[in-house]
Amino acid sequence: MMNNRFKKAAALQYEGAGGKAPVVVASGRGEVAERILEKAREAGVQIVEDPDLIEILAQVPVGEEIPEDLYQAVAEILAFVYRMNERYKNVSPPVRDAVD
Repeated sequence: MMNNRFKKAAALQYEGAGGKAPVVVASGRGEVAERILEKAREAGVQIVEDPDLIEILAQVPVGEEIPEDLYQAVAEILAFVYRMNERYKNVSPPVRDAVD
């Protein structure tokens, strides 16, 4: 999740099993937010922008589950990401040139 205006980002991890809620695994602003986004892009992780949600997620301590009030919003984002992953799972990633 990212908010360009304030350069905030958070990363969530969701295992989907065991009935546990998604966990905030990274959160930051400024350069830290840029690094979170860079790592997400490198890993091929879908980035979703939601300024309202990032304001709330930024208050959740890293390592903590998201609050119950956010379940619906995060579920909708996860559903979107899963649909995109399914749609593009057989598409080859672009070839990158090696830079020395």
